[in-house]
Amino acid sequence: MKIVKTPIKDLIIIKNERFEDSRGYFRELLIEKKINKKFCFSVISASKKNVIRGLHFQVKKPQGKFISVIKGKIIDVALDLRRNSKTFGKHFKVILSDKNCTSVYIPEGFAHGFGGLDKENIIAYSCTNYRFKKGERGLLWNDKDLKIKWGIKNPILSTKDKVNLTFKEFFKG
Repeated sequence: MKIVKTPIKDLIIIKNERFEDSRGYFRELLIEKKINKKFCFSVISASKKNVIRGLHFQVKKPQGKFISVIKGKIIDVALDLRRNSKTFGKHFKVILSDKNCTSVYIPEGFAHGFGGLDKENIIAYSCTNYRFKKGERGLLWNDKDLKIKWGIKNPILSTKDKVNLTFKEFFKG
């Protein structure tokens, strides 16, 4: 497991190895002591090609998220919402896939989203805090001010994600 720092403080990339033989493969996903975080809640989601989920975050009981792709390939986006951060309002993108064995740790205080690039994409999340439905919020995935290039034409979106606030609308209120 190799830890790679990013230009955004506390946001890290994790490069794992994949050990293959005639039976298939073996891959470690998460070693808590390597990134010095505790995770209490894990989920899996499946998304088709061109599905964009996000940008999601929790205003109360925020979550740090460790994201790995079990099958497929995604473009993963983290947006810094920490007001006192030098990178407030900036985003970071990375391609995660079952082939490149790359994961990302997104600390508390970020919005998160991803877009499905393969026919079938299975994503595992480990979170530092439990889901708190009343604290869930979202920002508009295609907010012009954020300048996120998803590389996905005609995205498939949830009804909720189609009507999220823009960055300016959220921080004005």
